Amino acid sequence: MASMHGPPEVAMELHALNRAKLVHSFRQKLKACSRPLYGFILLQGGTEQTRYCSDHVILFRQESYFAYLFGVREPGFYGAIDVSTGKSFLFAPRLTDEYAVWLGKIKPLSAYKERYMVSSVCYADEIGPVLKNHYRGPGKPMLYLLYGLNTDSNQFSKPAEFEGIVDFQTDLDTLHPILSEGRVFKSELELSLIKYANEISSTAHIEVMQKTKAGLKEYQLEMIFLHHIYMHGGCRHCAYTCICATGENSAIIHYGHAAAPNDQTIEDGDMALMDMGAEYHFYASDISCSFPVSNHDPSFSPWCLVSSTTYAVLKAHDAVISVLKPGLNLIDMHKLAEKQILEALKAGSVLTGEVDDMMEARLGAIFMPHGAGHFLGIDAHDPGGYPKVIALQPGCYFNDALLNPALQKPDLSKFINQDVIARFKKFGGVRIESNVHITSNGCENFTDVPRQTWEIEAVMAGSSWPLDSETIQKYQSNVAVNTSASAEANAATETTTEDGTSSSSAITTEDGTSGSLATATENGTTISSATTTAVDSAQQRALTT
Repeated sequence: MASMHGPPEVAMELHALNRAKLVHSFRQKLKACSRPLYGFILLQGGTEQTRYCSDHVILFRQESYFAYLFGVREPGFYGAIDVSTGKSFLFAPRLTDEYAVWLGKIKPLSAYKERYMVSSVCYADEIGPVLKNHYRGPGKPMLYLLYGLNTDSNQFSKPAEFEGIVDFQTDLDTLHPILSEGRVFKSELELSLIKYANEISSTAHIEVMQKTKAGLKEYQLEMIFLHHIYMHGGCRHCAYTCICATGENSAIIHYGHAAAPNDQTIEDGDMALMDMGAEYHFYASDISCSFPVSNHDPSFSPWCLVSSTTYAVLKAHDAVISVLKPGLNLIDMHKLAEKQILEALKAGSVLTGEVDDMMEARLGAIFMPHGAGHFLGIDAHDPGGYPKVIALQPGCYFNDALLNPALQKPDLSKFINQDVIARFKKFGGVRIESNVHITSNGCENFTDVPRQTWEIEAVMAGSSWPLDSETIQKYQSNVAVNTSASAEANAATETTTEDGTSSSSAITTEDGTSGSLATATENGTTISSATTTAVDSAQQRALTT
């Protein structure tokens, strides 16, 4: 467990390598365009912000591109790289004596030079003279500034500004695409930080599972996670706002914001969807776990809904992981996940008709309105054009804001079994999210949490993770017994149709197990749906290829 050893030391060589990679790609681009190999790449780091007009300073986190290249944790810095020589410069804010009284000792410039492994450190009010003095090309020095669109936020990165910039030529077009592409390909040092963030987040999620019970507030689960990652992992920041959704809230994709602040009281039988990820030295994790609250009896109706929905999502999660390899794009990954979820919902009698027709009608977007994955790195939603490190996040939600309009559209409603889906109206949703590194021959899953329903049940009952062989045998035996009972119930459960015929419906998993849940509808008919997930071996649990 990460908490036993404390957070790892961070090698600033990581950022030196990122700068060297950028310079190499940048010079290749300039050569290809027959442009001179002169000038400076210049970035402005983040600045501290106060809470509106008050003097309360919001906890600072460095701007991501600047963090990627320089690793500087302090606010108010600039950073430059000489295109011709590769030399790097930091420009620190000139602090007043008052800073030492309120905020601590003022560090000498040499301390920043040593810590951040740069060629030179000067003050921020010296940027113009210093860069002019180092320039060896003809005419005005060229500054390559960072400016480009983040397509997730629809916001533009801010180009550097300083007094005297009018004495330089500026280019706003060249840097952003090259630097963004560079962030896609992670060094081993970067991967080690993402792995660590996953390790501490995984153990925190497990603690949340084990301490979840009816009567708590959702924010108490958030507190357990935040305490764990900071107390045991040294992670002061989360990669994003924690989503601790229970009951119907679990169908809300980005629950947990200021207007819905993880404040509902948890009830027995609720579905819990926890989407939380620690950040360590700027590098993110992004993990989602879904599990029922308190009651794990397979005959308990909400648990049956949990099991069938979890099966659908886990089927999609595992299917995508099994085919991940270089060259697979996010669109193909999404279509595969969507198809797996639709097939499982059809097998459980939630949907009817041909799955290919459902795909053509875009029915999947009603149940999974977000992408099946996104890039991951120094931001939870990292830039990139093709997957290298991704957060794989298939989900299945029963959200009235999507279902009700769909039920009014004949081209969509014809696929939906309205009697069955009515039972899911208050259920919420399931998301299973793992962080995966695509390798030359497959992928490596960095996330280590229970995924199978029997694994979740064992951990929530107090078993340590990973499960020992005795616990695995016990819970797999329980699943086998429950599966046999469910199969018998399924054989005896029939649906009376309009023409008087009868039939039964169940999910049959890859290992041949099946399960059913009989529910009487308003008109007296009985409908069967699946409850049992596949029983994978402990060796398959890691889902690595």
